Amino acid sequence: MPLRFFNTYSRELEEFKARDDHKIDIYTCGPTVYSRAHIGNFRAYVFEDLLQRHLEARSFKVHRVMNITDVDDKTIRGAREARVPLQKFTQQFKEAFFEDAETLRIKPADEYPAATDHRYIDKMIAMISALIAKGLAYQADDKSVYYRINKFPNYGKLAHFNLAELKSTGRVKHDEYDKEHIGDFALWKAWDEDDGDVKWDSPWGSGRPGWHIECSAMATAILGDQIDVHCGGVDNIFPHHEAEIAQSEGVTGKKFVNYWLHCAHLLVDGQKMAKSLGNFYTVPDVLEKGYNGRELRYALMRVHYRTQLNFTWDGMKEARESLGRIDDWLERLRGIADNDPSRTGDKRSTSNTQHPIGSEFEEALDDDLNISAALGFLFETIRDTNRALDENKLDAKTAAAWLNWWSRINQTLDFESGDFELPAEVAKLAEARAQARLAKDFRKSDELRDQLNALGWEARDTKDGQKITRRAGA
Repeated sequence: MPLRFFNTYSRELEEFKARDDHKIDIYTCGPTVYSRAHIGNFRAYVFEDLLQRHLEARSFKVHRVMNITDVDDKTIRGAREARVPLQKFTQQFKEAFFEDAETLRIKPADEYPAATDHRYIDKMIAMISALIAKGLAYQADDKSVYYRINKFPNYGKLAHFNLAELKSTGRVKHDEYDKEHIGDFALWKAWDEDDGDVKWDSPWGSGRPGWHIECSAMATAILGDQIDVHCGGVDNIFPHHEAEIAQSEGVTGKKFVNYWLHCAHLLVDGQKMAKSLGNFYTVPDVLEKGYNGRELRYALMRVHYRTQLNFTWDGMKEARESLGRIDDWLERLRGIADNDPSRTGDKRSTSNTQHPIGSEFEEALDDDLNISAALGFLFETIRDTNRALDENKLDAKTAAAWLNWWSRINQTLDFESGDFELPAEVAKLAEARAQARLAKDFRKSDELRDQLNALGWEARDTKDGQKITRRAGA
């Protein structure tokens, strides 16, 4: 089955064709660091992690960029209320984001550009200048620069709305000024006293970039004028991603993104998550209830990304039980595989029933990341192999084959518990690798990592050092 994804732009399932046969560029909208990201945000980030891992399982090399929005109305307001510089205010939430992403086993992006980086501020100014030169932008009476949406014929095609019906989104300050169209959005916001010391020089006076131009600048600066996939939550479709298209294509004249993938909202007990309702949860909030990152990862991943996910504490219990079934299954398989007669000299062998065949799991994910179908196949497999184990109809070689199959699909899921006592040889290598990293001897560290891999163990670097987990099937 070919890879297929639902493209928000066309509203159709489309066969995926990368611009390069082996490499895929992905841009994902990251956190706005004015507060700690909540589990609704991480639902999208877990979906994007699944996307990257599956593409890699299909032999693509993925170059993923996730931006950090560290200057906008919310971050400035937060810094002002906390009476600290913007950078100090946002840094705490950047660190919290990376900590939570690690807890949820989300693979790090290749790059995390920050909007306040001068390289990208310069890129934003250059793009705005180009848009003005082409008549696609103008400076209004309030000294801010706005995008002239009536001059971009495709504006509204991502969100599928009629431009004549557009109403103010409330995302732009100073609506009282004489903009040419109510939907014209700010590219550059003129400085005012509420901004404090947050400002940069520009041809239009001191000010700061609008929210939308930040992503256009960072995406094209790193990935080029055209990219394969752009992801985000459905709340990003309009106005943010619509504006990104207008800005980027307005400058380059090229199609900005080939495939737009958007994740549906997360609800809590059937309601929108809100602090006022008392149902607003961050990753630490879930951990304080006694759950771990692996269980939350499962709970956030188990429902198809385009379907609303209803988060409940009963659902977290189900996630724990489901992972328990996987753990018990792996333990049983390992117990049988350890009795492989080729290693013990025991010639006894039972029937090779239930041998892994086909690729139903991967094919389910090929179909627009249908994780529900993929997990359904996994648990059907667990049920059938457990029955064969109960009936003594599954031998060591078959058990090892299923463990190898699990090892392959777990590279995509990352559901392994990792709760194993390290053998002495592995513990010695792990300690040596930790020391090599402390000494910044990265060549030695890589050599030791390869030795661990050869023994069936994987070293994952964390902010506190490293975590050693057993490769399933090893």
